[in-house]
Amino acid sequence: MAQANRVTVAGRLIELDALRHTPAGVPMLKFRLQHDSVQTEAGGERKVSFEIAAVAFEREAKLLAAAKLGSRVKVNGFLAARSRSSRTPLLHATQIEFAEGD
Repeated sequence: MAQANRVTVAGRLIELDALRHTPAGVPMLKFRLQHDSVQTEAGGERKVSFEIAAVAFEREAKLLAAAKLGSRVKVNGFLAARSRSSRTPLLHATQIEFAEGD
């Protein structure tokens, strides 16, 4: 049975690299999100703030390439190691929705 690995993060685009292509010709774009919210934990409220590195391919990469820094987005995807040598998590965006008005 497959293990669950689904992530949804809403935030603002704070970094957008240039649209590139993999050696196989697949469009890709690296980006960073800033997330700020209030979450409930152990019966109390907790302010949460973090940045996360992410990558998008194909359609999502092309959508982000046309976006402006500061745009509000909701990203659905999964976490994977950044590389074979770095176990730091990287969010792989499989679906991107832009907030209304952005």
